[in-house]
Amino acid sequence: MSANHLVESLDSKRLEGSILTLDLSLLFIGLLCLGLVTLLADYAYMLYIHRKLPPGPIPLPLIGNTHLLPENKPWIYFEALAKQYDSPVITFWIGRNPTIWINDAWAASELLDKKAALYASRPRMLVFSELSGVGQYNLVNMYYGDRWRVHRKLTHQGVGLQQVRKYRGFQNNESQVMAFNILHDPERFVTHMERYATSVVSIIGFGRRVASISDPLITQVLAIMQRAAELNVPGKSFPMIMETFPWLAKFPKRIAPWLKPFGKGGRGSAFYYALADEANKTSQQEPCYVKQLFREAPKYNLIPTEIASLTGNLFGAGSDTSSSTLVTFALACCAFPETLPAAWEELDRVVGSHRSPSWEDEPHLPYVKAFVKEVFRWRSVAIIGGQPHSPTKDDYWKGYLIPKNSWVQGNTWAIHHNEREFPEPDRFNPNRFLCDSSDSRPFPNDKGYMTFGWGRRVCSGQGLAEQGTFISIARLLWAFRIEKARNKDGQEVPVDIFAYTNGLNMRPEPFSCSIVPRSEPIRDTIVAEGKEALLELSVYDGETKYTLSQFYEKPNVG
Repeated sequence: MSANHLVESLDSKRLEGSILTLDLSLLFIGLLCLGLVTLLADYAYMLYIHRKLPPGPIPLPLIGNTHLLPENKPWIYFEALAKQYDSPVITFWIGRNPTIWINDAWAASELLDKKAALYASRPRMLVFSELSGVGQYNLVNMYYGDRWRVHRKLTHQGVGLQQVRKYRGFQNNESQVMAFNILHDPERFVTHMERYATSVVSIIGFGRRVASISDPLITQVLAIMQRAAELNVPGKSFPMIMETFPWLAKFPKRIAPWLKPFGKGGRGSAFYYALADEANKTSQQEPCYVKQLFREAPKYNLIPTEIASLTGNLFGAGSDTSSSTLVTFALACCAFPETLPAAWEELDRVVGSHRSPSWEDEPHLPYVKAFVKEVFRWRSVAIIGGQPHSPTKDDYWKGYLIPKNSWVQGNTWAIHHNEREFPEPDRFNPNRFLCDSSDSRPFPNDKGYMTFGWGRRVCSGQGLAEQGTFISIARLLWAFRIEKARNKDGQEVPVDIFAYTNGLNMRPEPFSCSIVPRSEPIRDTIVAEGKEALLELSVYDGETKYTLSQFYEKPNVG
């Protein structure tokens, strides 16, 4: 090859390389422009929709308002936003999805109760539902439809309002045992409350009680429930940031450390199914909810994951929330001792010291009933009203659009801390619920609180929780002086009424208190009733061979 031909060949290759580089550059610029146009078009659509929605902060492209979320207790932030925009219903964008927050009792009643059928569904919940491994097999997550009706019917067969009255006998006995245990070991009052609540639902579900505070069913079940509750609170860190950027959930788990906490999914489901299958085969007691589920399984084509979910929901409806409510009760006693003498006077007059309260006393204990209602109101456990609702079609509130399938959340904190209905809302005041009291205010429902949610998605365990909370609080008020602990110098140890956990089902952070019987005759009655209750409950004694740790490496059931 001559020198001229070599030069021409090199020039030709340089030209081809330049053209290729130019082509790649143009392609990159084209893709960049296309991406920018798509982003601008998408953002323009977000702003267009935003103008139709209830008021709220203007969203940014892609991230919406997620960057504005506080690290803890966003329900307080949403309450402040409602005041800032002077609107009880506000919009807050999680990524590209608008979420609607209801911060007023009357607006919640108007939308979620009066339009119960319209707001009976659930939105897509990536973290809590899809990544958990159970998704649409769990009543809590299910979209509204025929399968939801089946699960709701089966749930009512376990904890419906007509059913729970049948449980009063062992529920009362377990409450007596709780008082007996607290008498002998007051420092671990929280654990005794957890054992009580877990044992009641274990008897209902499995036909066996939880006799010891060391039973792994207590710590493991509550750990599952509390962890699940954390996966329902909007956030800007992992894992909740995946609600803003769903594509983060599509990475292979081997290269996505933020997905590793979810493991293979379904571990809790496998655990609950094993407990249910064991009880179905071995329990001779009634009630035994899981035996009923297995009898109904062929009729409704229930798969193991559904049986596990129905069983697990029973614990969610009755163990974590009920024990958290009782711990809040103890905190209120310590923080507001001025509310206790009226309860003691009423209990001494109606009940006396030689027996503890019963459900038959309830009509004659109006102040104690008001005390229980104020516990539900003051620090509601399901602080954002449980799982979000979702309308099955577009709806409107005061001319504002609430889009189909959007996330609609009742902010129970804001509802129960509205100065209009509850003056000085952080003050624990049972008089709010006495009809002839000057502290009473109008409310859109007869109960005077919205602790258990709304409409067709109201908490399935409401009847069981209200029934058990009344008898337990009445008994503990009757039995003990629950006061602030004292240090070695005899000075009171202060308690913090704002020190609560950050999950959907919030509970007080650990605190110390003094719990002593109110009199010697009452002490004797606590002991006598506790021993008798243990004898009556002995028919439910039993153990399980399963623990949650056994299922960490097992695949999903179903």
